[in-house]
Amino acid sequence: MSTVKPKRLLIADDDADLLTAYVLFFEAYGYETRTARDGLDALVEYRAWHPEIVVLDIQMPRLDGRAVAKEIRNLKAMPAPLLVAVSALSAAAELAGSIQSGFDRHFVKPAQLRTILAAMESWQRACSANRFS
Repeated sequence: MSTVKPKRLLIADDDADLLTAYVLFFEAYGYETRTARDGLDALVEYRAWHPEIVVLDIQMPRLDGRAVAKEIRNLKAMPAPLLVAVSALSAAAELAGSIQSGFDRHFVKPAQLRTILAAMESWQRACSANRFS
C-alpha cells in the first residue's frame, strides 16, 4: 500500500466496466474516487469537487477528454491537478496532442493500473517535496 497521503481522484470513461475496475483498484490504495461517464459530466464534477488527480479517456461522448483537460487548465487551479490521459489512441501525434491539451501523462489502453498508480504517487511525492523545500 501507498505511504503517500491519499488524494481525491476523478475518473472519466464511457466504459462502465473499466470505470468499475479503476474505482476498485484505486480505492484499494486509499484514493477517494468519483466518476463520470462523459466529458461534460467530468468537467461539472471537477468544478464541484476540485480533485487533485484527474484520469480521463480521450474519446468520450458530449465532450472529449482533451477538451476537458483544456478547460481544467484554463481554470488555473492552484495547486494544478495531475491530468492523466488513458486512451486507445497510441500514435505519436496523438500522445503529443494530449500533452498539448494540458495532460501531464498519456497511457495507452490497456494500461497497467500499477503503472498509472506509480505515476500518480511519483507526482504526489514531487508535490510534497516542493511544498516543504
